[in-house]
Amino acid sequence: MPQAIHISPLDNVVVALHPIAKGTLVEVDGLAVTALEDIPQGHKMAVKPIKNGENVIKYGFPIGHATADAEPGTWMHTHNVHTNLSGEVEYSYHPAPDLAPLPKVEPETFMGFRRKDGRAAIRNEIWIIPTVGCVNDIAKKMVNDNQDLVTGSIEGLYTFTHPFGCSQTGHDHAQTRKLLAALVRHPNAAAVLVLHLGCENLQHDQFVEELGEYDHDRVKFLTCQDVDDEFTAAREILKELAAYAGQFKREPIPVSELVVGMKCGGSDGLSGITANPTIGRFSDMMGQRGGSTVLTEVPEMFGAEGFLMDRCINREVFVKAEHMINGFKEYFISHNEVVYDNPSPGNKQGGITTLEDKSCGCVQKGGTAPIMDVIGYGDPVVTKGLNMLYGPGNDLVSATAMTAAGAHLILFSTGRGTPFSAPAPTLKISTNTPLAEKKSGWIDFNTGVIADGEKTIDEAARDLLDLVIRVAGGEQTKAEKHGFREISIFKDGVVL
Repeated sequence: MPQAIHISPLDNVVVALHPIAKGTLVEVDGLAVTALEDIPQGHKMAVKPIKNGENVIKYGFPIGHATADAEPGTWMHTHNVHTNLSGEVEYSYHPAPDLAPLPKVEPETFMGFRRKDGRAAIRNEIWIIPTVGCVNDIAKKMVNDNQDLVTGSIEGLYTFTHPFGCSQTGHDHAQTRKLLAALVRHPNAAAVLVLHLGCENLQHDQFVEELGEYDHDRVKFLTCQDVDDEFTAAREILKELAAYAGQFKREPIPVSELVVGMKCGGSDGLSGITANPTIGRFSDMMGQRGGSTVLTEVPEMFGAEGFLMDRCINREVFVKAEHMINGFKEYFISHNEVVYDNPSPGNKQGGITTLEDKSCGCVQKGGTAPIMDVIGYGDPVVTKGLNMLYGPGNDLVSATAMTAAGAHLILFSTGRGTPFSAPAPTLKISTNTPLAEKKSGWIDFNTGVIADGEKTIDEAARDLLDLVIRVAGGEQTKAEKHGFREISIFKDGVVL
């Protein structure tokens, strides 16, 4: 079993695949270094002399600079490494020399649902979407009271509560409206009840305008203040929606029609070595099959732009990416926050030292294929291949944004563990075997087998694709079995 990994020949550190005790001789890639102190799993050890002020190199990129001289065998972490990041950066477009779509592969099929507008879906559910937080508990009771409608091909009745839709102004109000309308359009929802209170800022006419053209059999509305008994009224509407949703049956659909979101959270030092590269390889495989993948978490691209910017398929996409990254930095600066206020305490405990360290591991989920498009928050994926989406790193907010963009399901890698799920089925992928064994009720797929030397990244990615096809065909994720699913809306402005 390998002790450590030397990710790039340029690196002056290695990453411990398992805990390394002080005094252990570590041999990797022709290097032989004795650990001068205990090195926890996922953490970095110097394998070359690193001077005070010299860059620490991991993934072949600087992830910060040393704040003290370090001899080979030294533990390199927050106590002796500091970020190099500052504010906005002016980028220039230098297309990668091998920038081209990957070779095409005939797509497999999954058993999904074909909507009347031609779109594919992997779930056949009824959703209740509240337009304002005041009706959250009403929506929950409607879900509880009408579970008998979940019969035949209908796979669930759910609501996605939130605290917004009123007392918001300007951009925040528009963003809430846009996000909720995008969820109403999601293909996994066979039918939708939009639930209003009546006096909120997000009025019915305004929401219908945001929604645009819609199937009146699929989407219906209820304003609670307009009826004597909202529960009786909802029951009648939900029966109509159930009759509509029940007509859809699973049928073979090519994988090329899938949209898959890619997310990491509760990351550790192995995230960029096992789980995220596996997801990246999966993303490449999806692109080869004509499918779509979505990469977000813009703040966790800071410091890793070298992995991304030169992979934009053309200058137009590059300019979109530049505006997205610098726009998010300006968002931080306008709130008097530094752009590198990351990673989290759990990330640091797991071995991630700086935002560059975290970002370089995070963007491994993007694989090697060209970036075909960059889309805004609440906008749909319209381009095949790898897409970048404007959104924060926060797990719930970014997973909600990917769902709103049309992701049928989300791959979520984690080294620390997390139980939550977006409205779209959310597959949890562990970076290490101890986590997969400890939290078997959370984890769907274990890439710790790569660190254990049992499988290659290619083999794990093929297994992951097989699992995605099964989940798209109806196999439930661990979070779905628990009934876990929720949303969180990106908020920036004041509350009145």
